[in-house]
Amino acid sequence: MTVAGYLVKELARKIGKKESNLWGNCLSLPLHVTNYRLMQPFQTRQIIARIVLLIISWLILNSVGLHSARAAQFADDWKKDWEKTVEAAKKEGQVSVYMGGWGALLESGDFQKAYPQIKVVAVTGRGGEIAKRILAERRAGKFLADISSEGVGSNFRILHAAKSFDSIKAALILPEVLDESKWWQGKHRYVDPEGQFVFRYVGVPQFGNISYNTKLVEPAEFKSYWDMLNPKWKGKIAIRDIRDPGPGNAPMRFFYHHPDIGPTFIKRLVGEMDVTLFRDFRQGVDWLASGKFSLCFFCADIDVAGAQGVPVSELGVLKEGGGLHTLYGTLSLLNKAPNPNAAKVFINWFLSRAGQVALQRSLAKVKIEAPDSLRIDIPKDDLRAINRRADGVSYLDLDSRPEWIDMKPIVNVFEAALEKRS
Repeated sequence: MTVAGYLVKELARKIGKKESNLWGNCLSLPLHVTNYRLMQPFQTRQIIARIVLLIISWLILNSVGLHSARAAQFADDWKKDWEKTVEAAKKEGQVSVYMGGWGALLESGDFQKAYPQIKVVAVTGRGGEIAKRILAERRAGKFLADISSEGVGSNFRILHAAKSFDSIKAALILPEVLDESKWWQGKHRYVDPEGQFVFRYVGVPQFGNISYNTKLVEPAEFKSYWDMLNPKWKGKIAIRDIRDPGPGNAPMRFFYHHPDIGPTFIKRLVGEMDVTLFRDFRQGVDWLASGKFSLCFFCADIDVAGAQGVPVSELGVLKEGGGLHTLYGTLSLLNKAPNPNAAKVFINWFLSRAGQVALQRSLAKVKIEAPDSLRIDIPKDDLRAINRRADGVSYLDLDSRPEWIDMKPIVNVFEAALEKRS
């Protein structure tokens, strides 16, 4: 059998037509002719072209068939893997989730409703406390935690640095979790350079965390962050001391690493504008509300104060755009986890559409500001407008590079500016 004959036979088998019809309809020339010297050049070119067309058609059909077979195999594989994992998790009977800041999600019972045979052992606390507790337990030979949901500093700089994690990437099973098109900008985000251990599930916009007294300041005056350096604001700015843990970390990293702002802005703000530092969270708001200062960098709870009728508000988007930070929104799988299968079930549920909706909704119910999940296929009705990523705004992803997490070079600039001022 000639090559052309074989291809016609295979093509006919795939599309359900008779070989004779394909010979007649597709080629309309006698391919069985073997004495090419008897053919005209035009006939030869036509035959060659149609053989090529046959080959391409055969390859396309084979490719489609192979793709369909692989898709079916993948669907079968993940279902078997998931069912096996869930059954093993039920035998383990519980999952220990250590969660900083957003423990309301665990208290909501949403996971328990989805998987009633897997009890959630919840360990919650303030941001930064969870990592210390996990390390203390492990040093004592107690491997109790399955999952850690915490901020970048805790999960990456403390626990990842201590080699406390297994790959969370390898634990992802559900197609809706694996499908990166469902996530912001079409990709998963990890803090660690290996892209394996510290999964980021939240990306909250921030715009410098700059507040103002509504009786003393017209926000339309500010088009750029550089407008804060107008001499009219000299002596009228309060700044929370970033050397103490608390608000100011992400905004300062945004200023420092933004190509159009940079260390020079920090030097001039702190060194030239006669700013006043504060550490007590309440003091900054009180100063701003009383009119002692017109502007406040890194004041906390401005939205709460504003809702109570206090004349304070927060500036929105300026020309340079905003930063994107993670808050408590990273997830990791502990190595030597006592309940590894239940941990996988929780991870996949939590990163699914249902889990991320539950996170936002549960926090909103207890009056905690709901963070903007990096999933883009869920409603964001539970978020304040200022906490939602918006189309058309340029965001500097502050947790996308490990070296951008380090505050030391920023604190050095801050302290050098203070020293120059004194």
